[in-house]
Amino acid sequence: MAAGEELTLSSHIQHHLTNAKVCTTEAGVSFNKACSEAGFWTWHIDTIAWSVGLGILFLWLFRSTAKKSTTGVPGKFQCFVEMIVEFVADNVKDTYHGRSKLIAPLALTIFVWVFLMNLMDLVPVDILPFIAQQVGAQAFGMDPHDVYMKIVPTTDINMTAALALGVFILMIGYSIRIKGVTGFVKELTLHPFSTSNLPLQIVLIPFNLLLELIALVAKPFSLALRLFGNLYAGEMIFILIGAIGLMQLPLHFVWAVFHILVIVLQAFVFMMLTIVYLSMASSDNH
Repeated sequence: MAAGEELTLSSHIQHHLTNAKVCTTEAGVSFNKACSEAGFWTWHIDTIAWSVGLGILFLWLFRSTAKKSTTGVPGKFQCFVEMIVEFVADNVKDTYHGRSKLIAPLALTIFVWVFLMNLMDLVPVDILPFIAQQVGAQAFGMDPHDVYMKIVPTTDINMTAALALGVFILMIGYSIRIKGVTGFVKELTLHPFSTSNLPLQIVLIPFNLLLELIALVAKPFSLALRLFGNLYAGEMIFILIGAIGLMQLPLHFVWAVFHILVIVLQAFVFMMLTIVYLSMASSDNH
């Protein structure tokens, strides 16, 4: 492949993997390339818009189904929703050993919301970004090459990190609620190495604290990176297949069929690990 072709393919991939950004600069509110030096306070507006929109879609679908539900013969979509609810409820019942009215709704929300965000990966990679480019060019006079849109929120590490951070906060909250501040501190400092010898136990506290903090922080990191890595890799393969041309259709179909498993599995794994981590946080026993 010639150098120019490599640059074209490289720029094509880079364009599809770049988020639409908004930030505040000295010139005021700026977008995309003008945000390259904006630092931390740069908002990925496509990730925010798609994730919020899909969350609202989930709430509307499930709320409207609940309002229309009947005790008679249910419709097909009601059956589908009931299957999902029962599936999640069974997993919560088998995995979470404490008592909380929050866990089951939380698990259902995580599973369906993450699934819907993952599902956007099956939309052909060029369609919605092309529409965004045309809207930007025609309505706002923007250069189409400066218009970006990533439609899969879970391919943005900021999104998966935000989800994992929410789970992490709940873990800390449940630990303190069940065990108290003293119990939470004891869990971090008196395990895994414990002894009845007081001077030796004091010596072991820094080692226990280091190991427990690493284990605690590793949980949200694993949640965020696992979901991001799998969906980002899948999106990359779709982009590479899309660069082939007309020959992409059979390859796109084969990869899409396989990727459906990844989409469902990653939503399920995120939900299950959340339930497990909260169950561990709610347990009085270390």
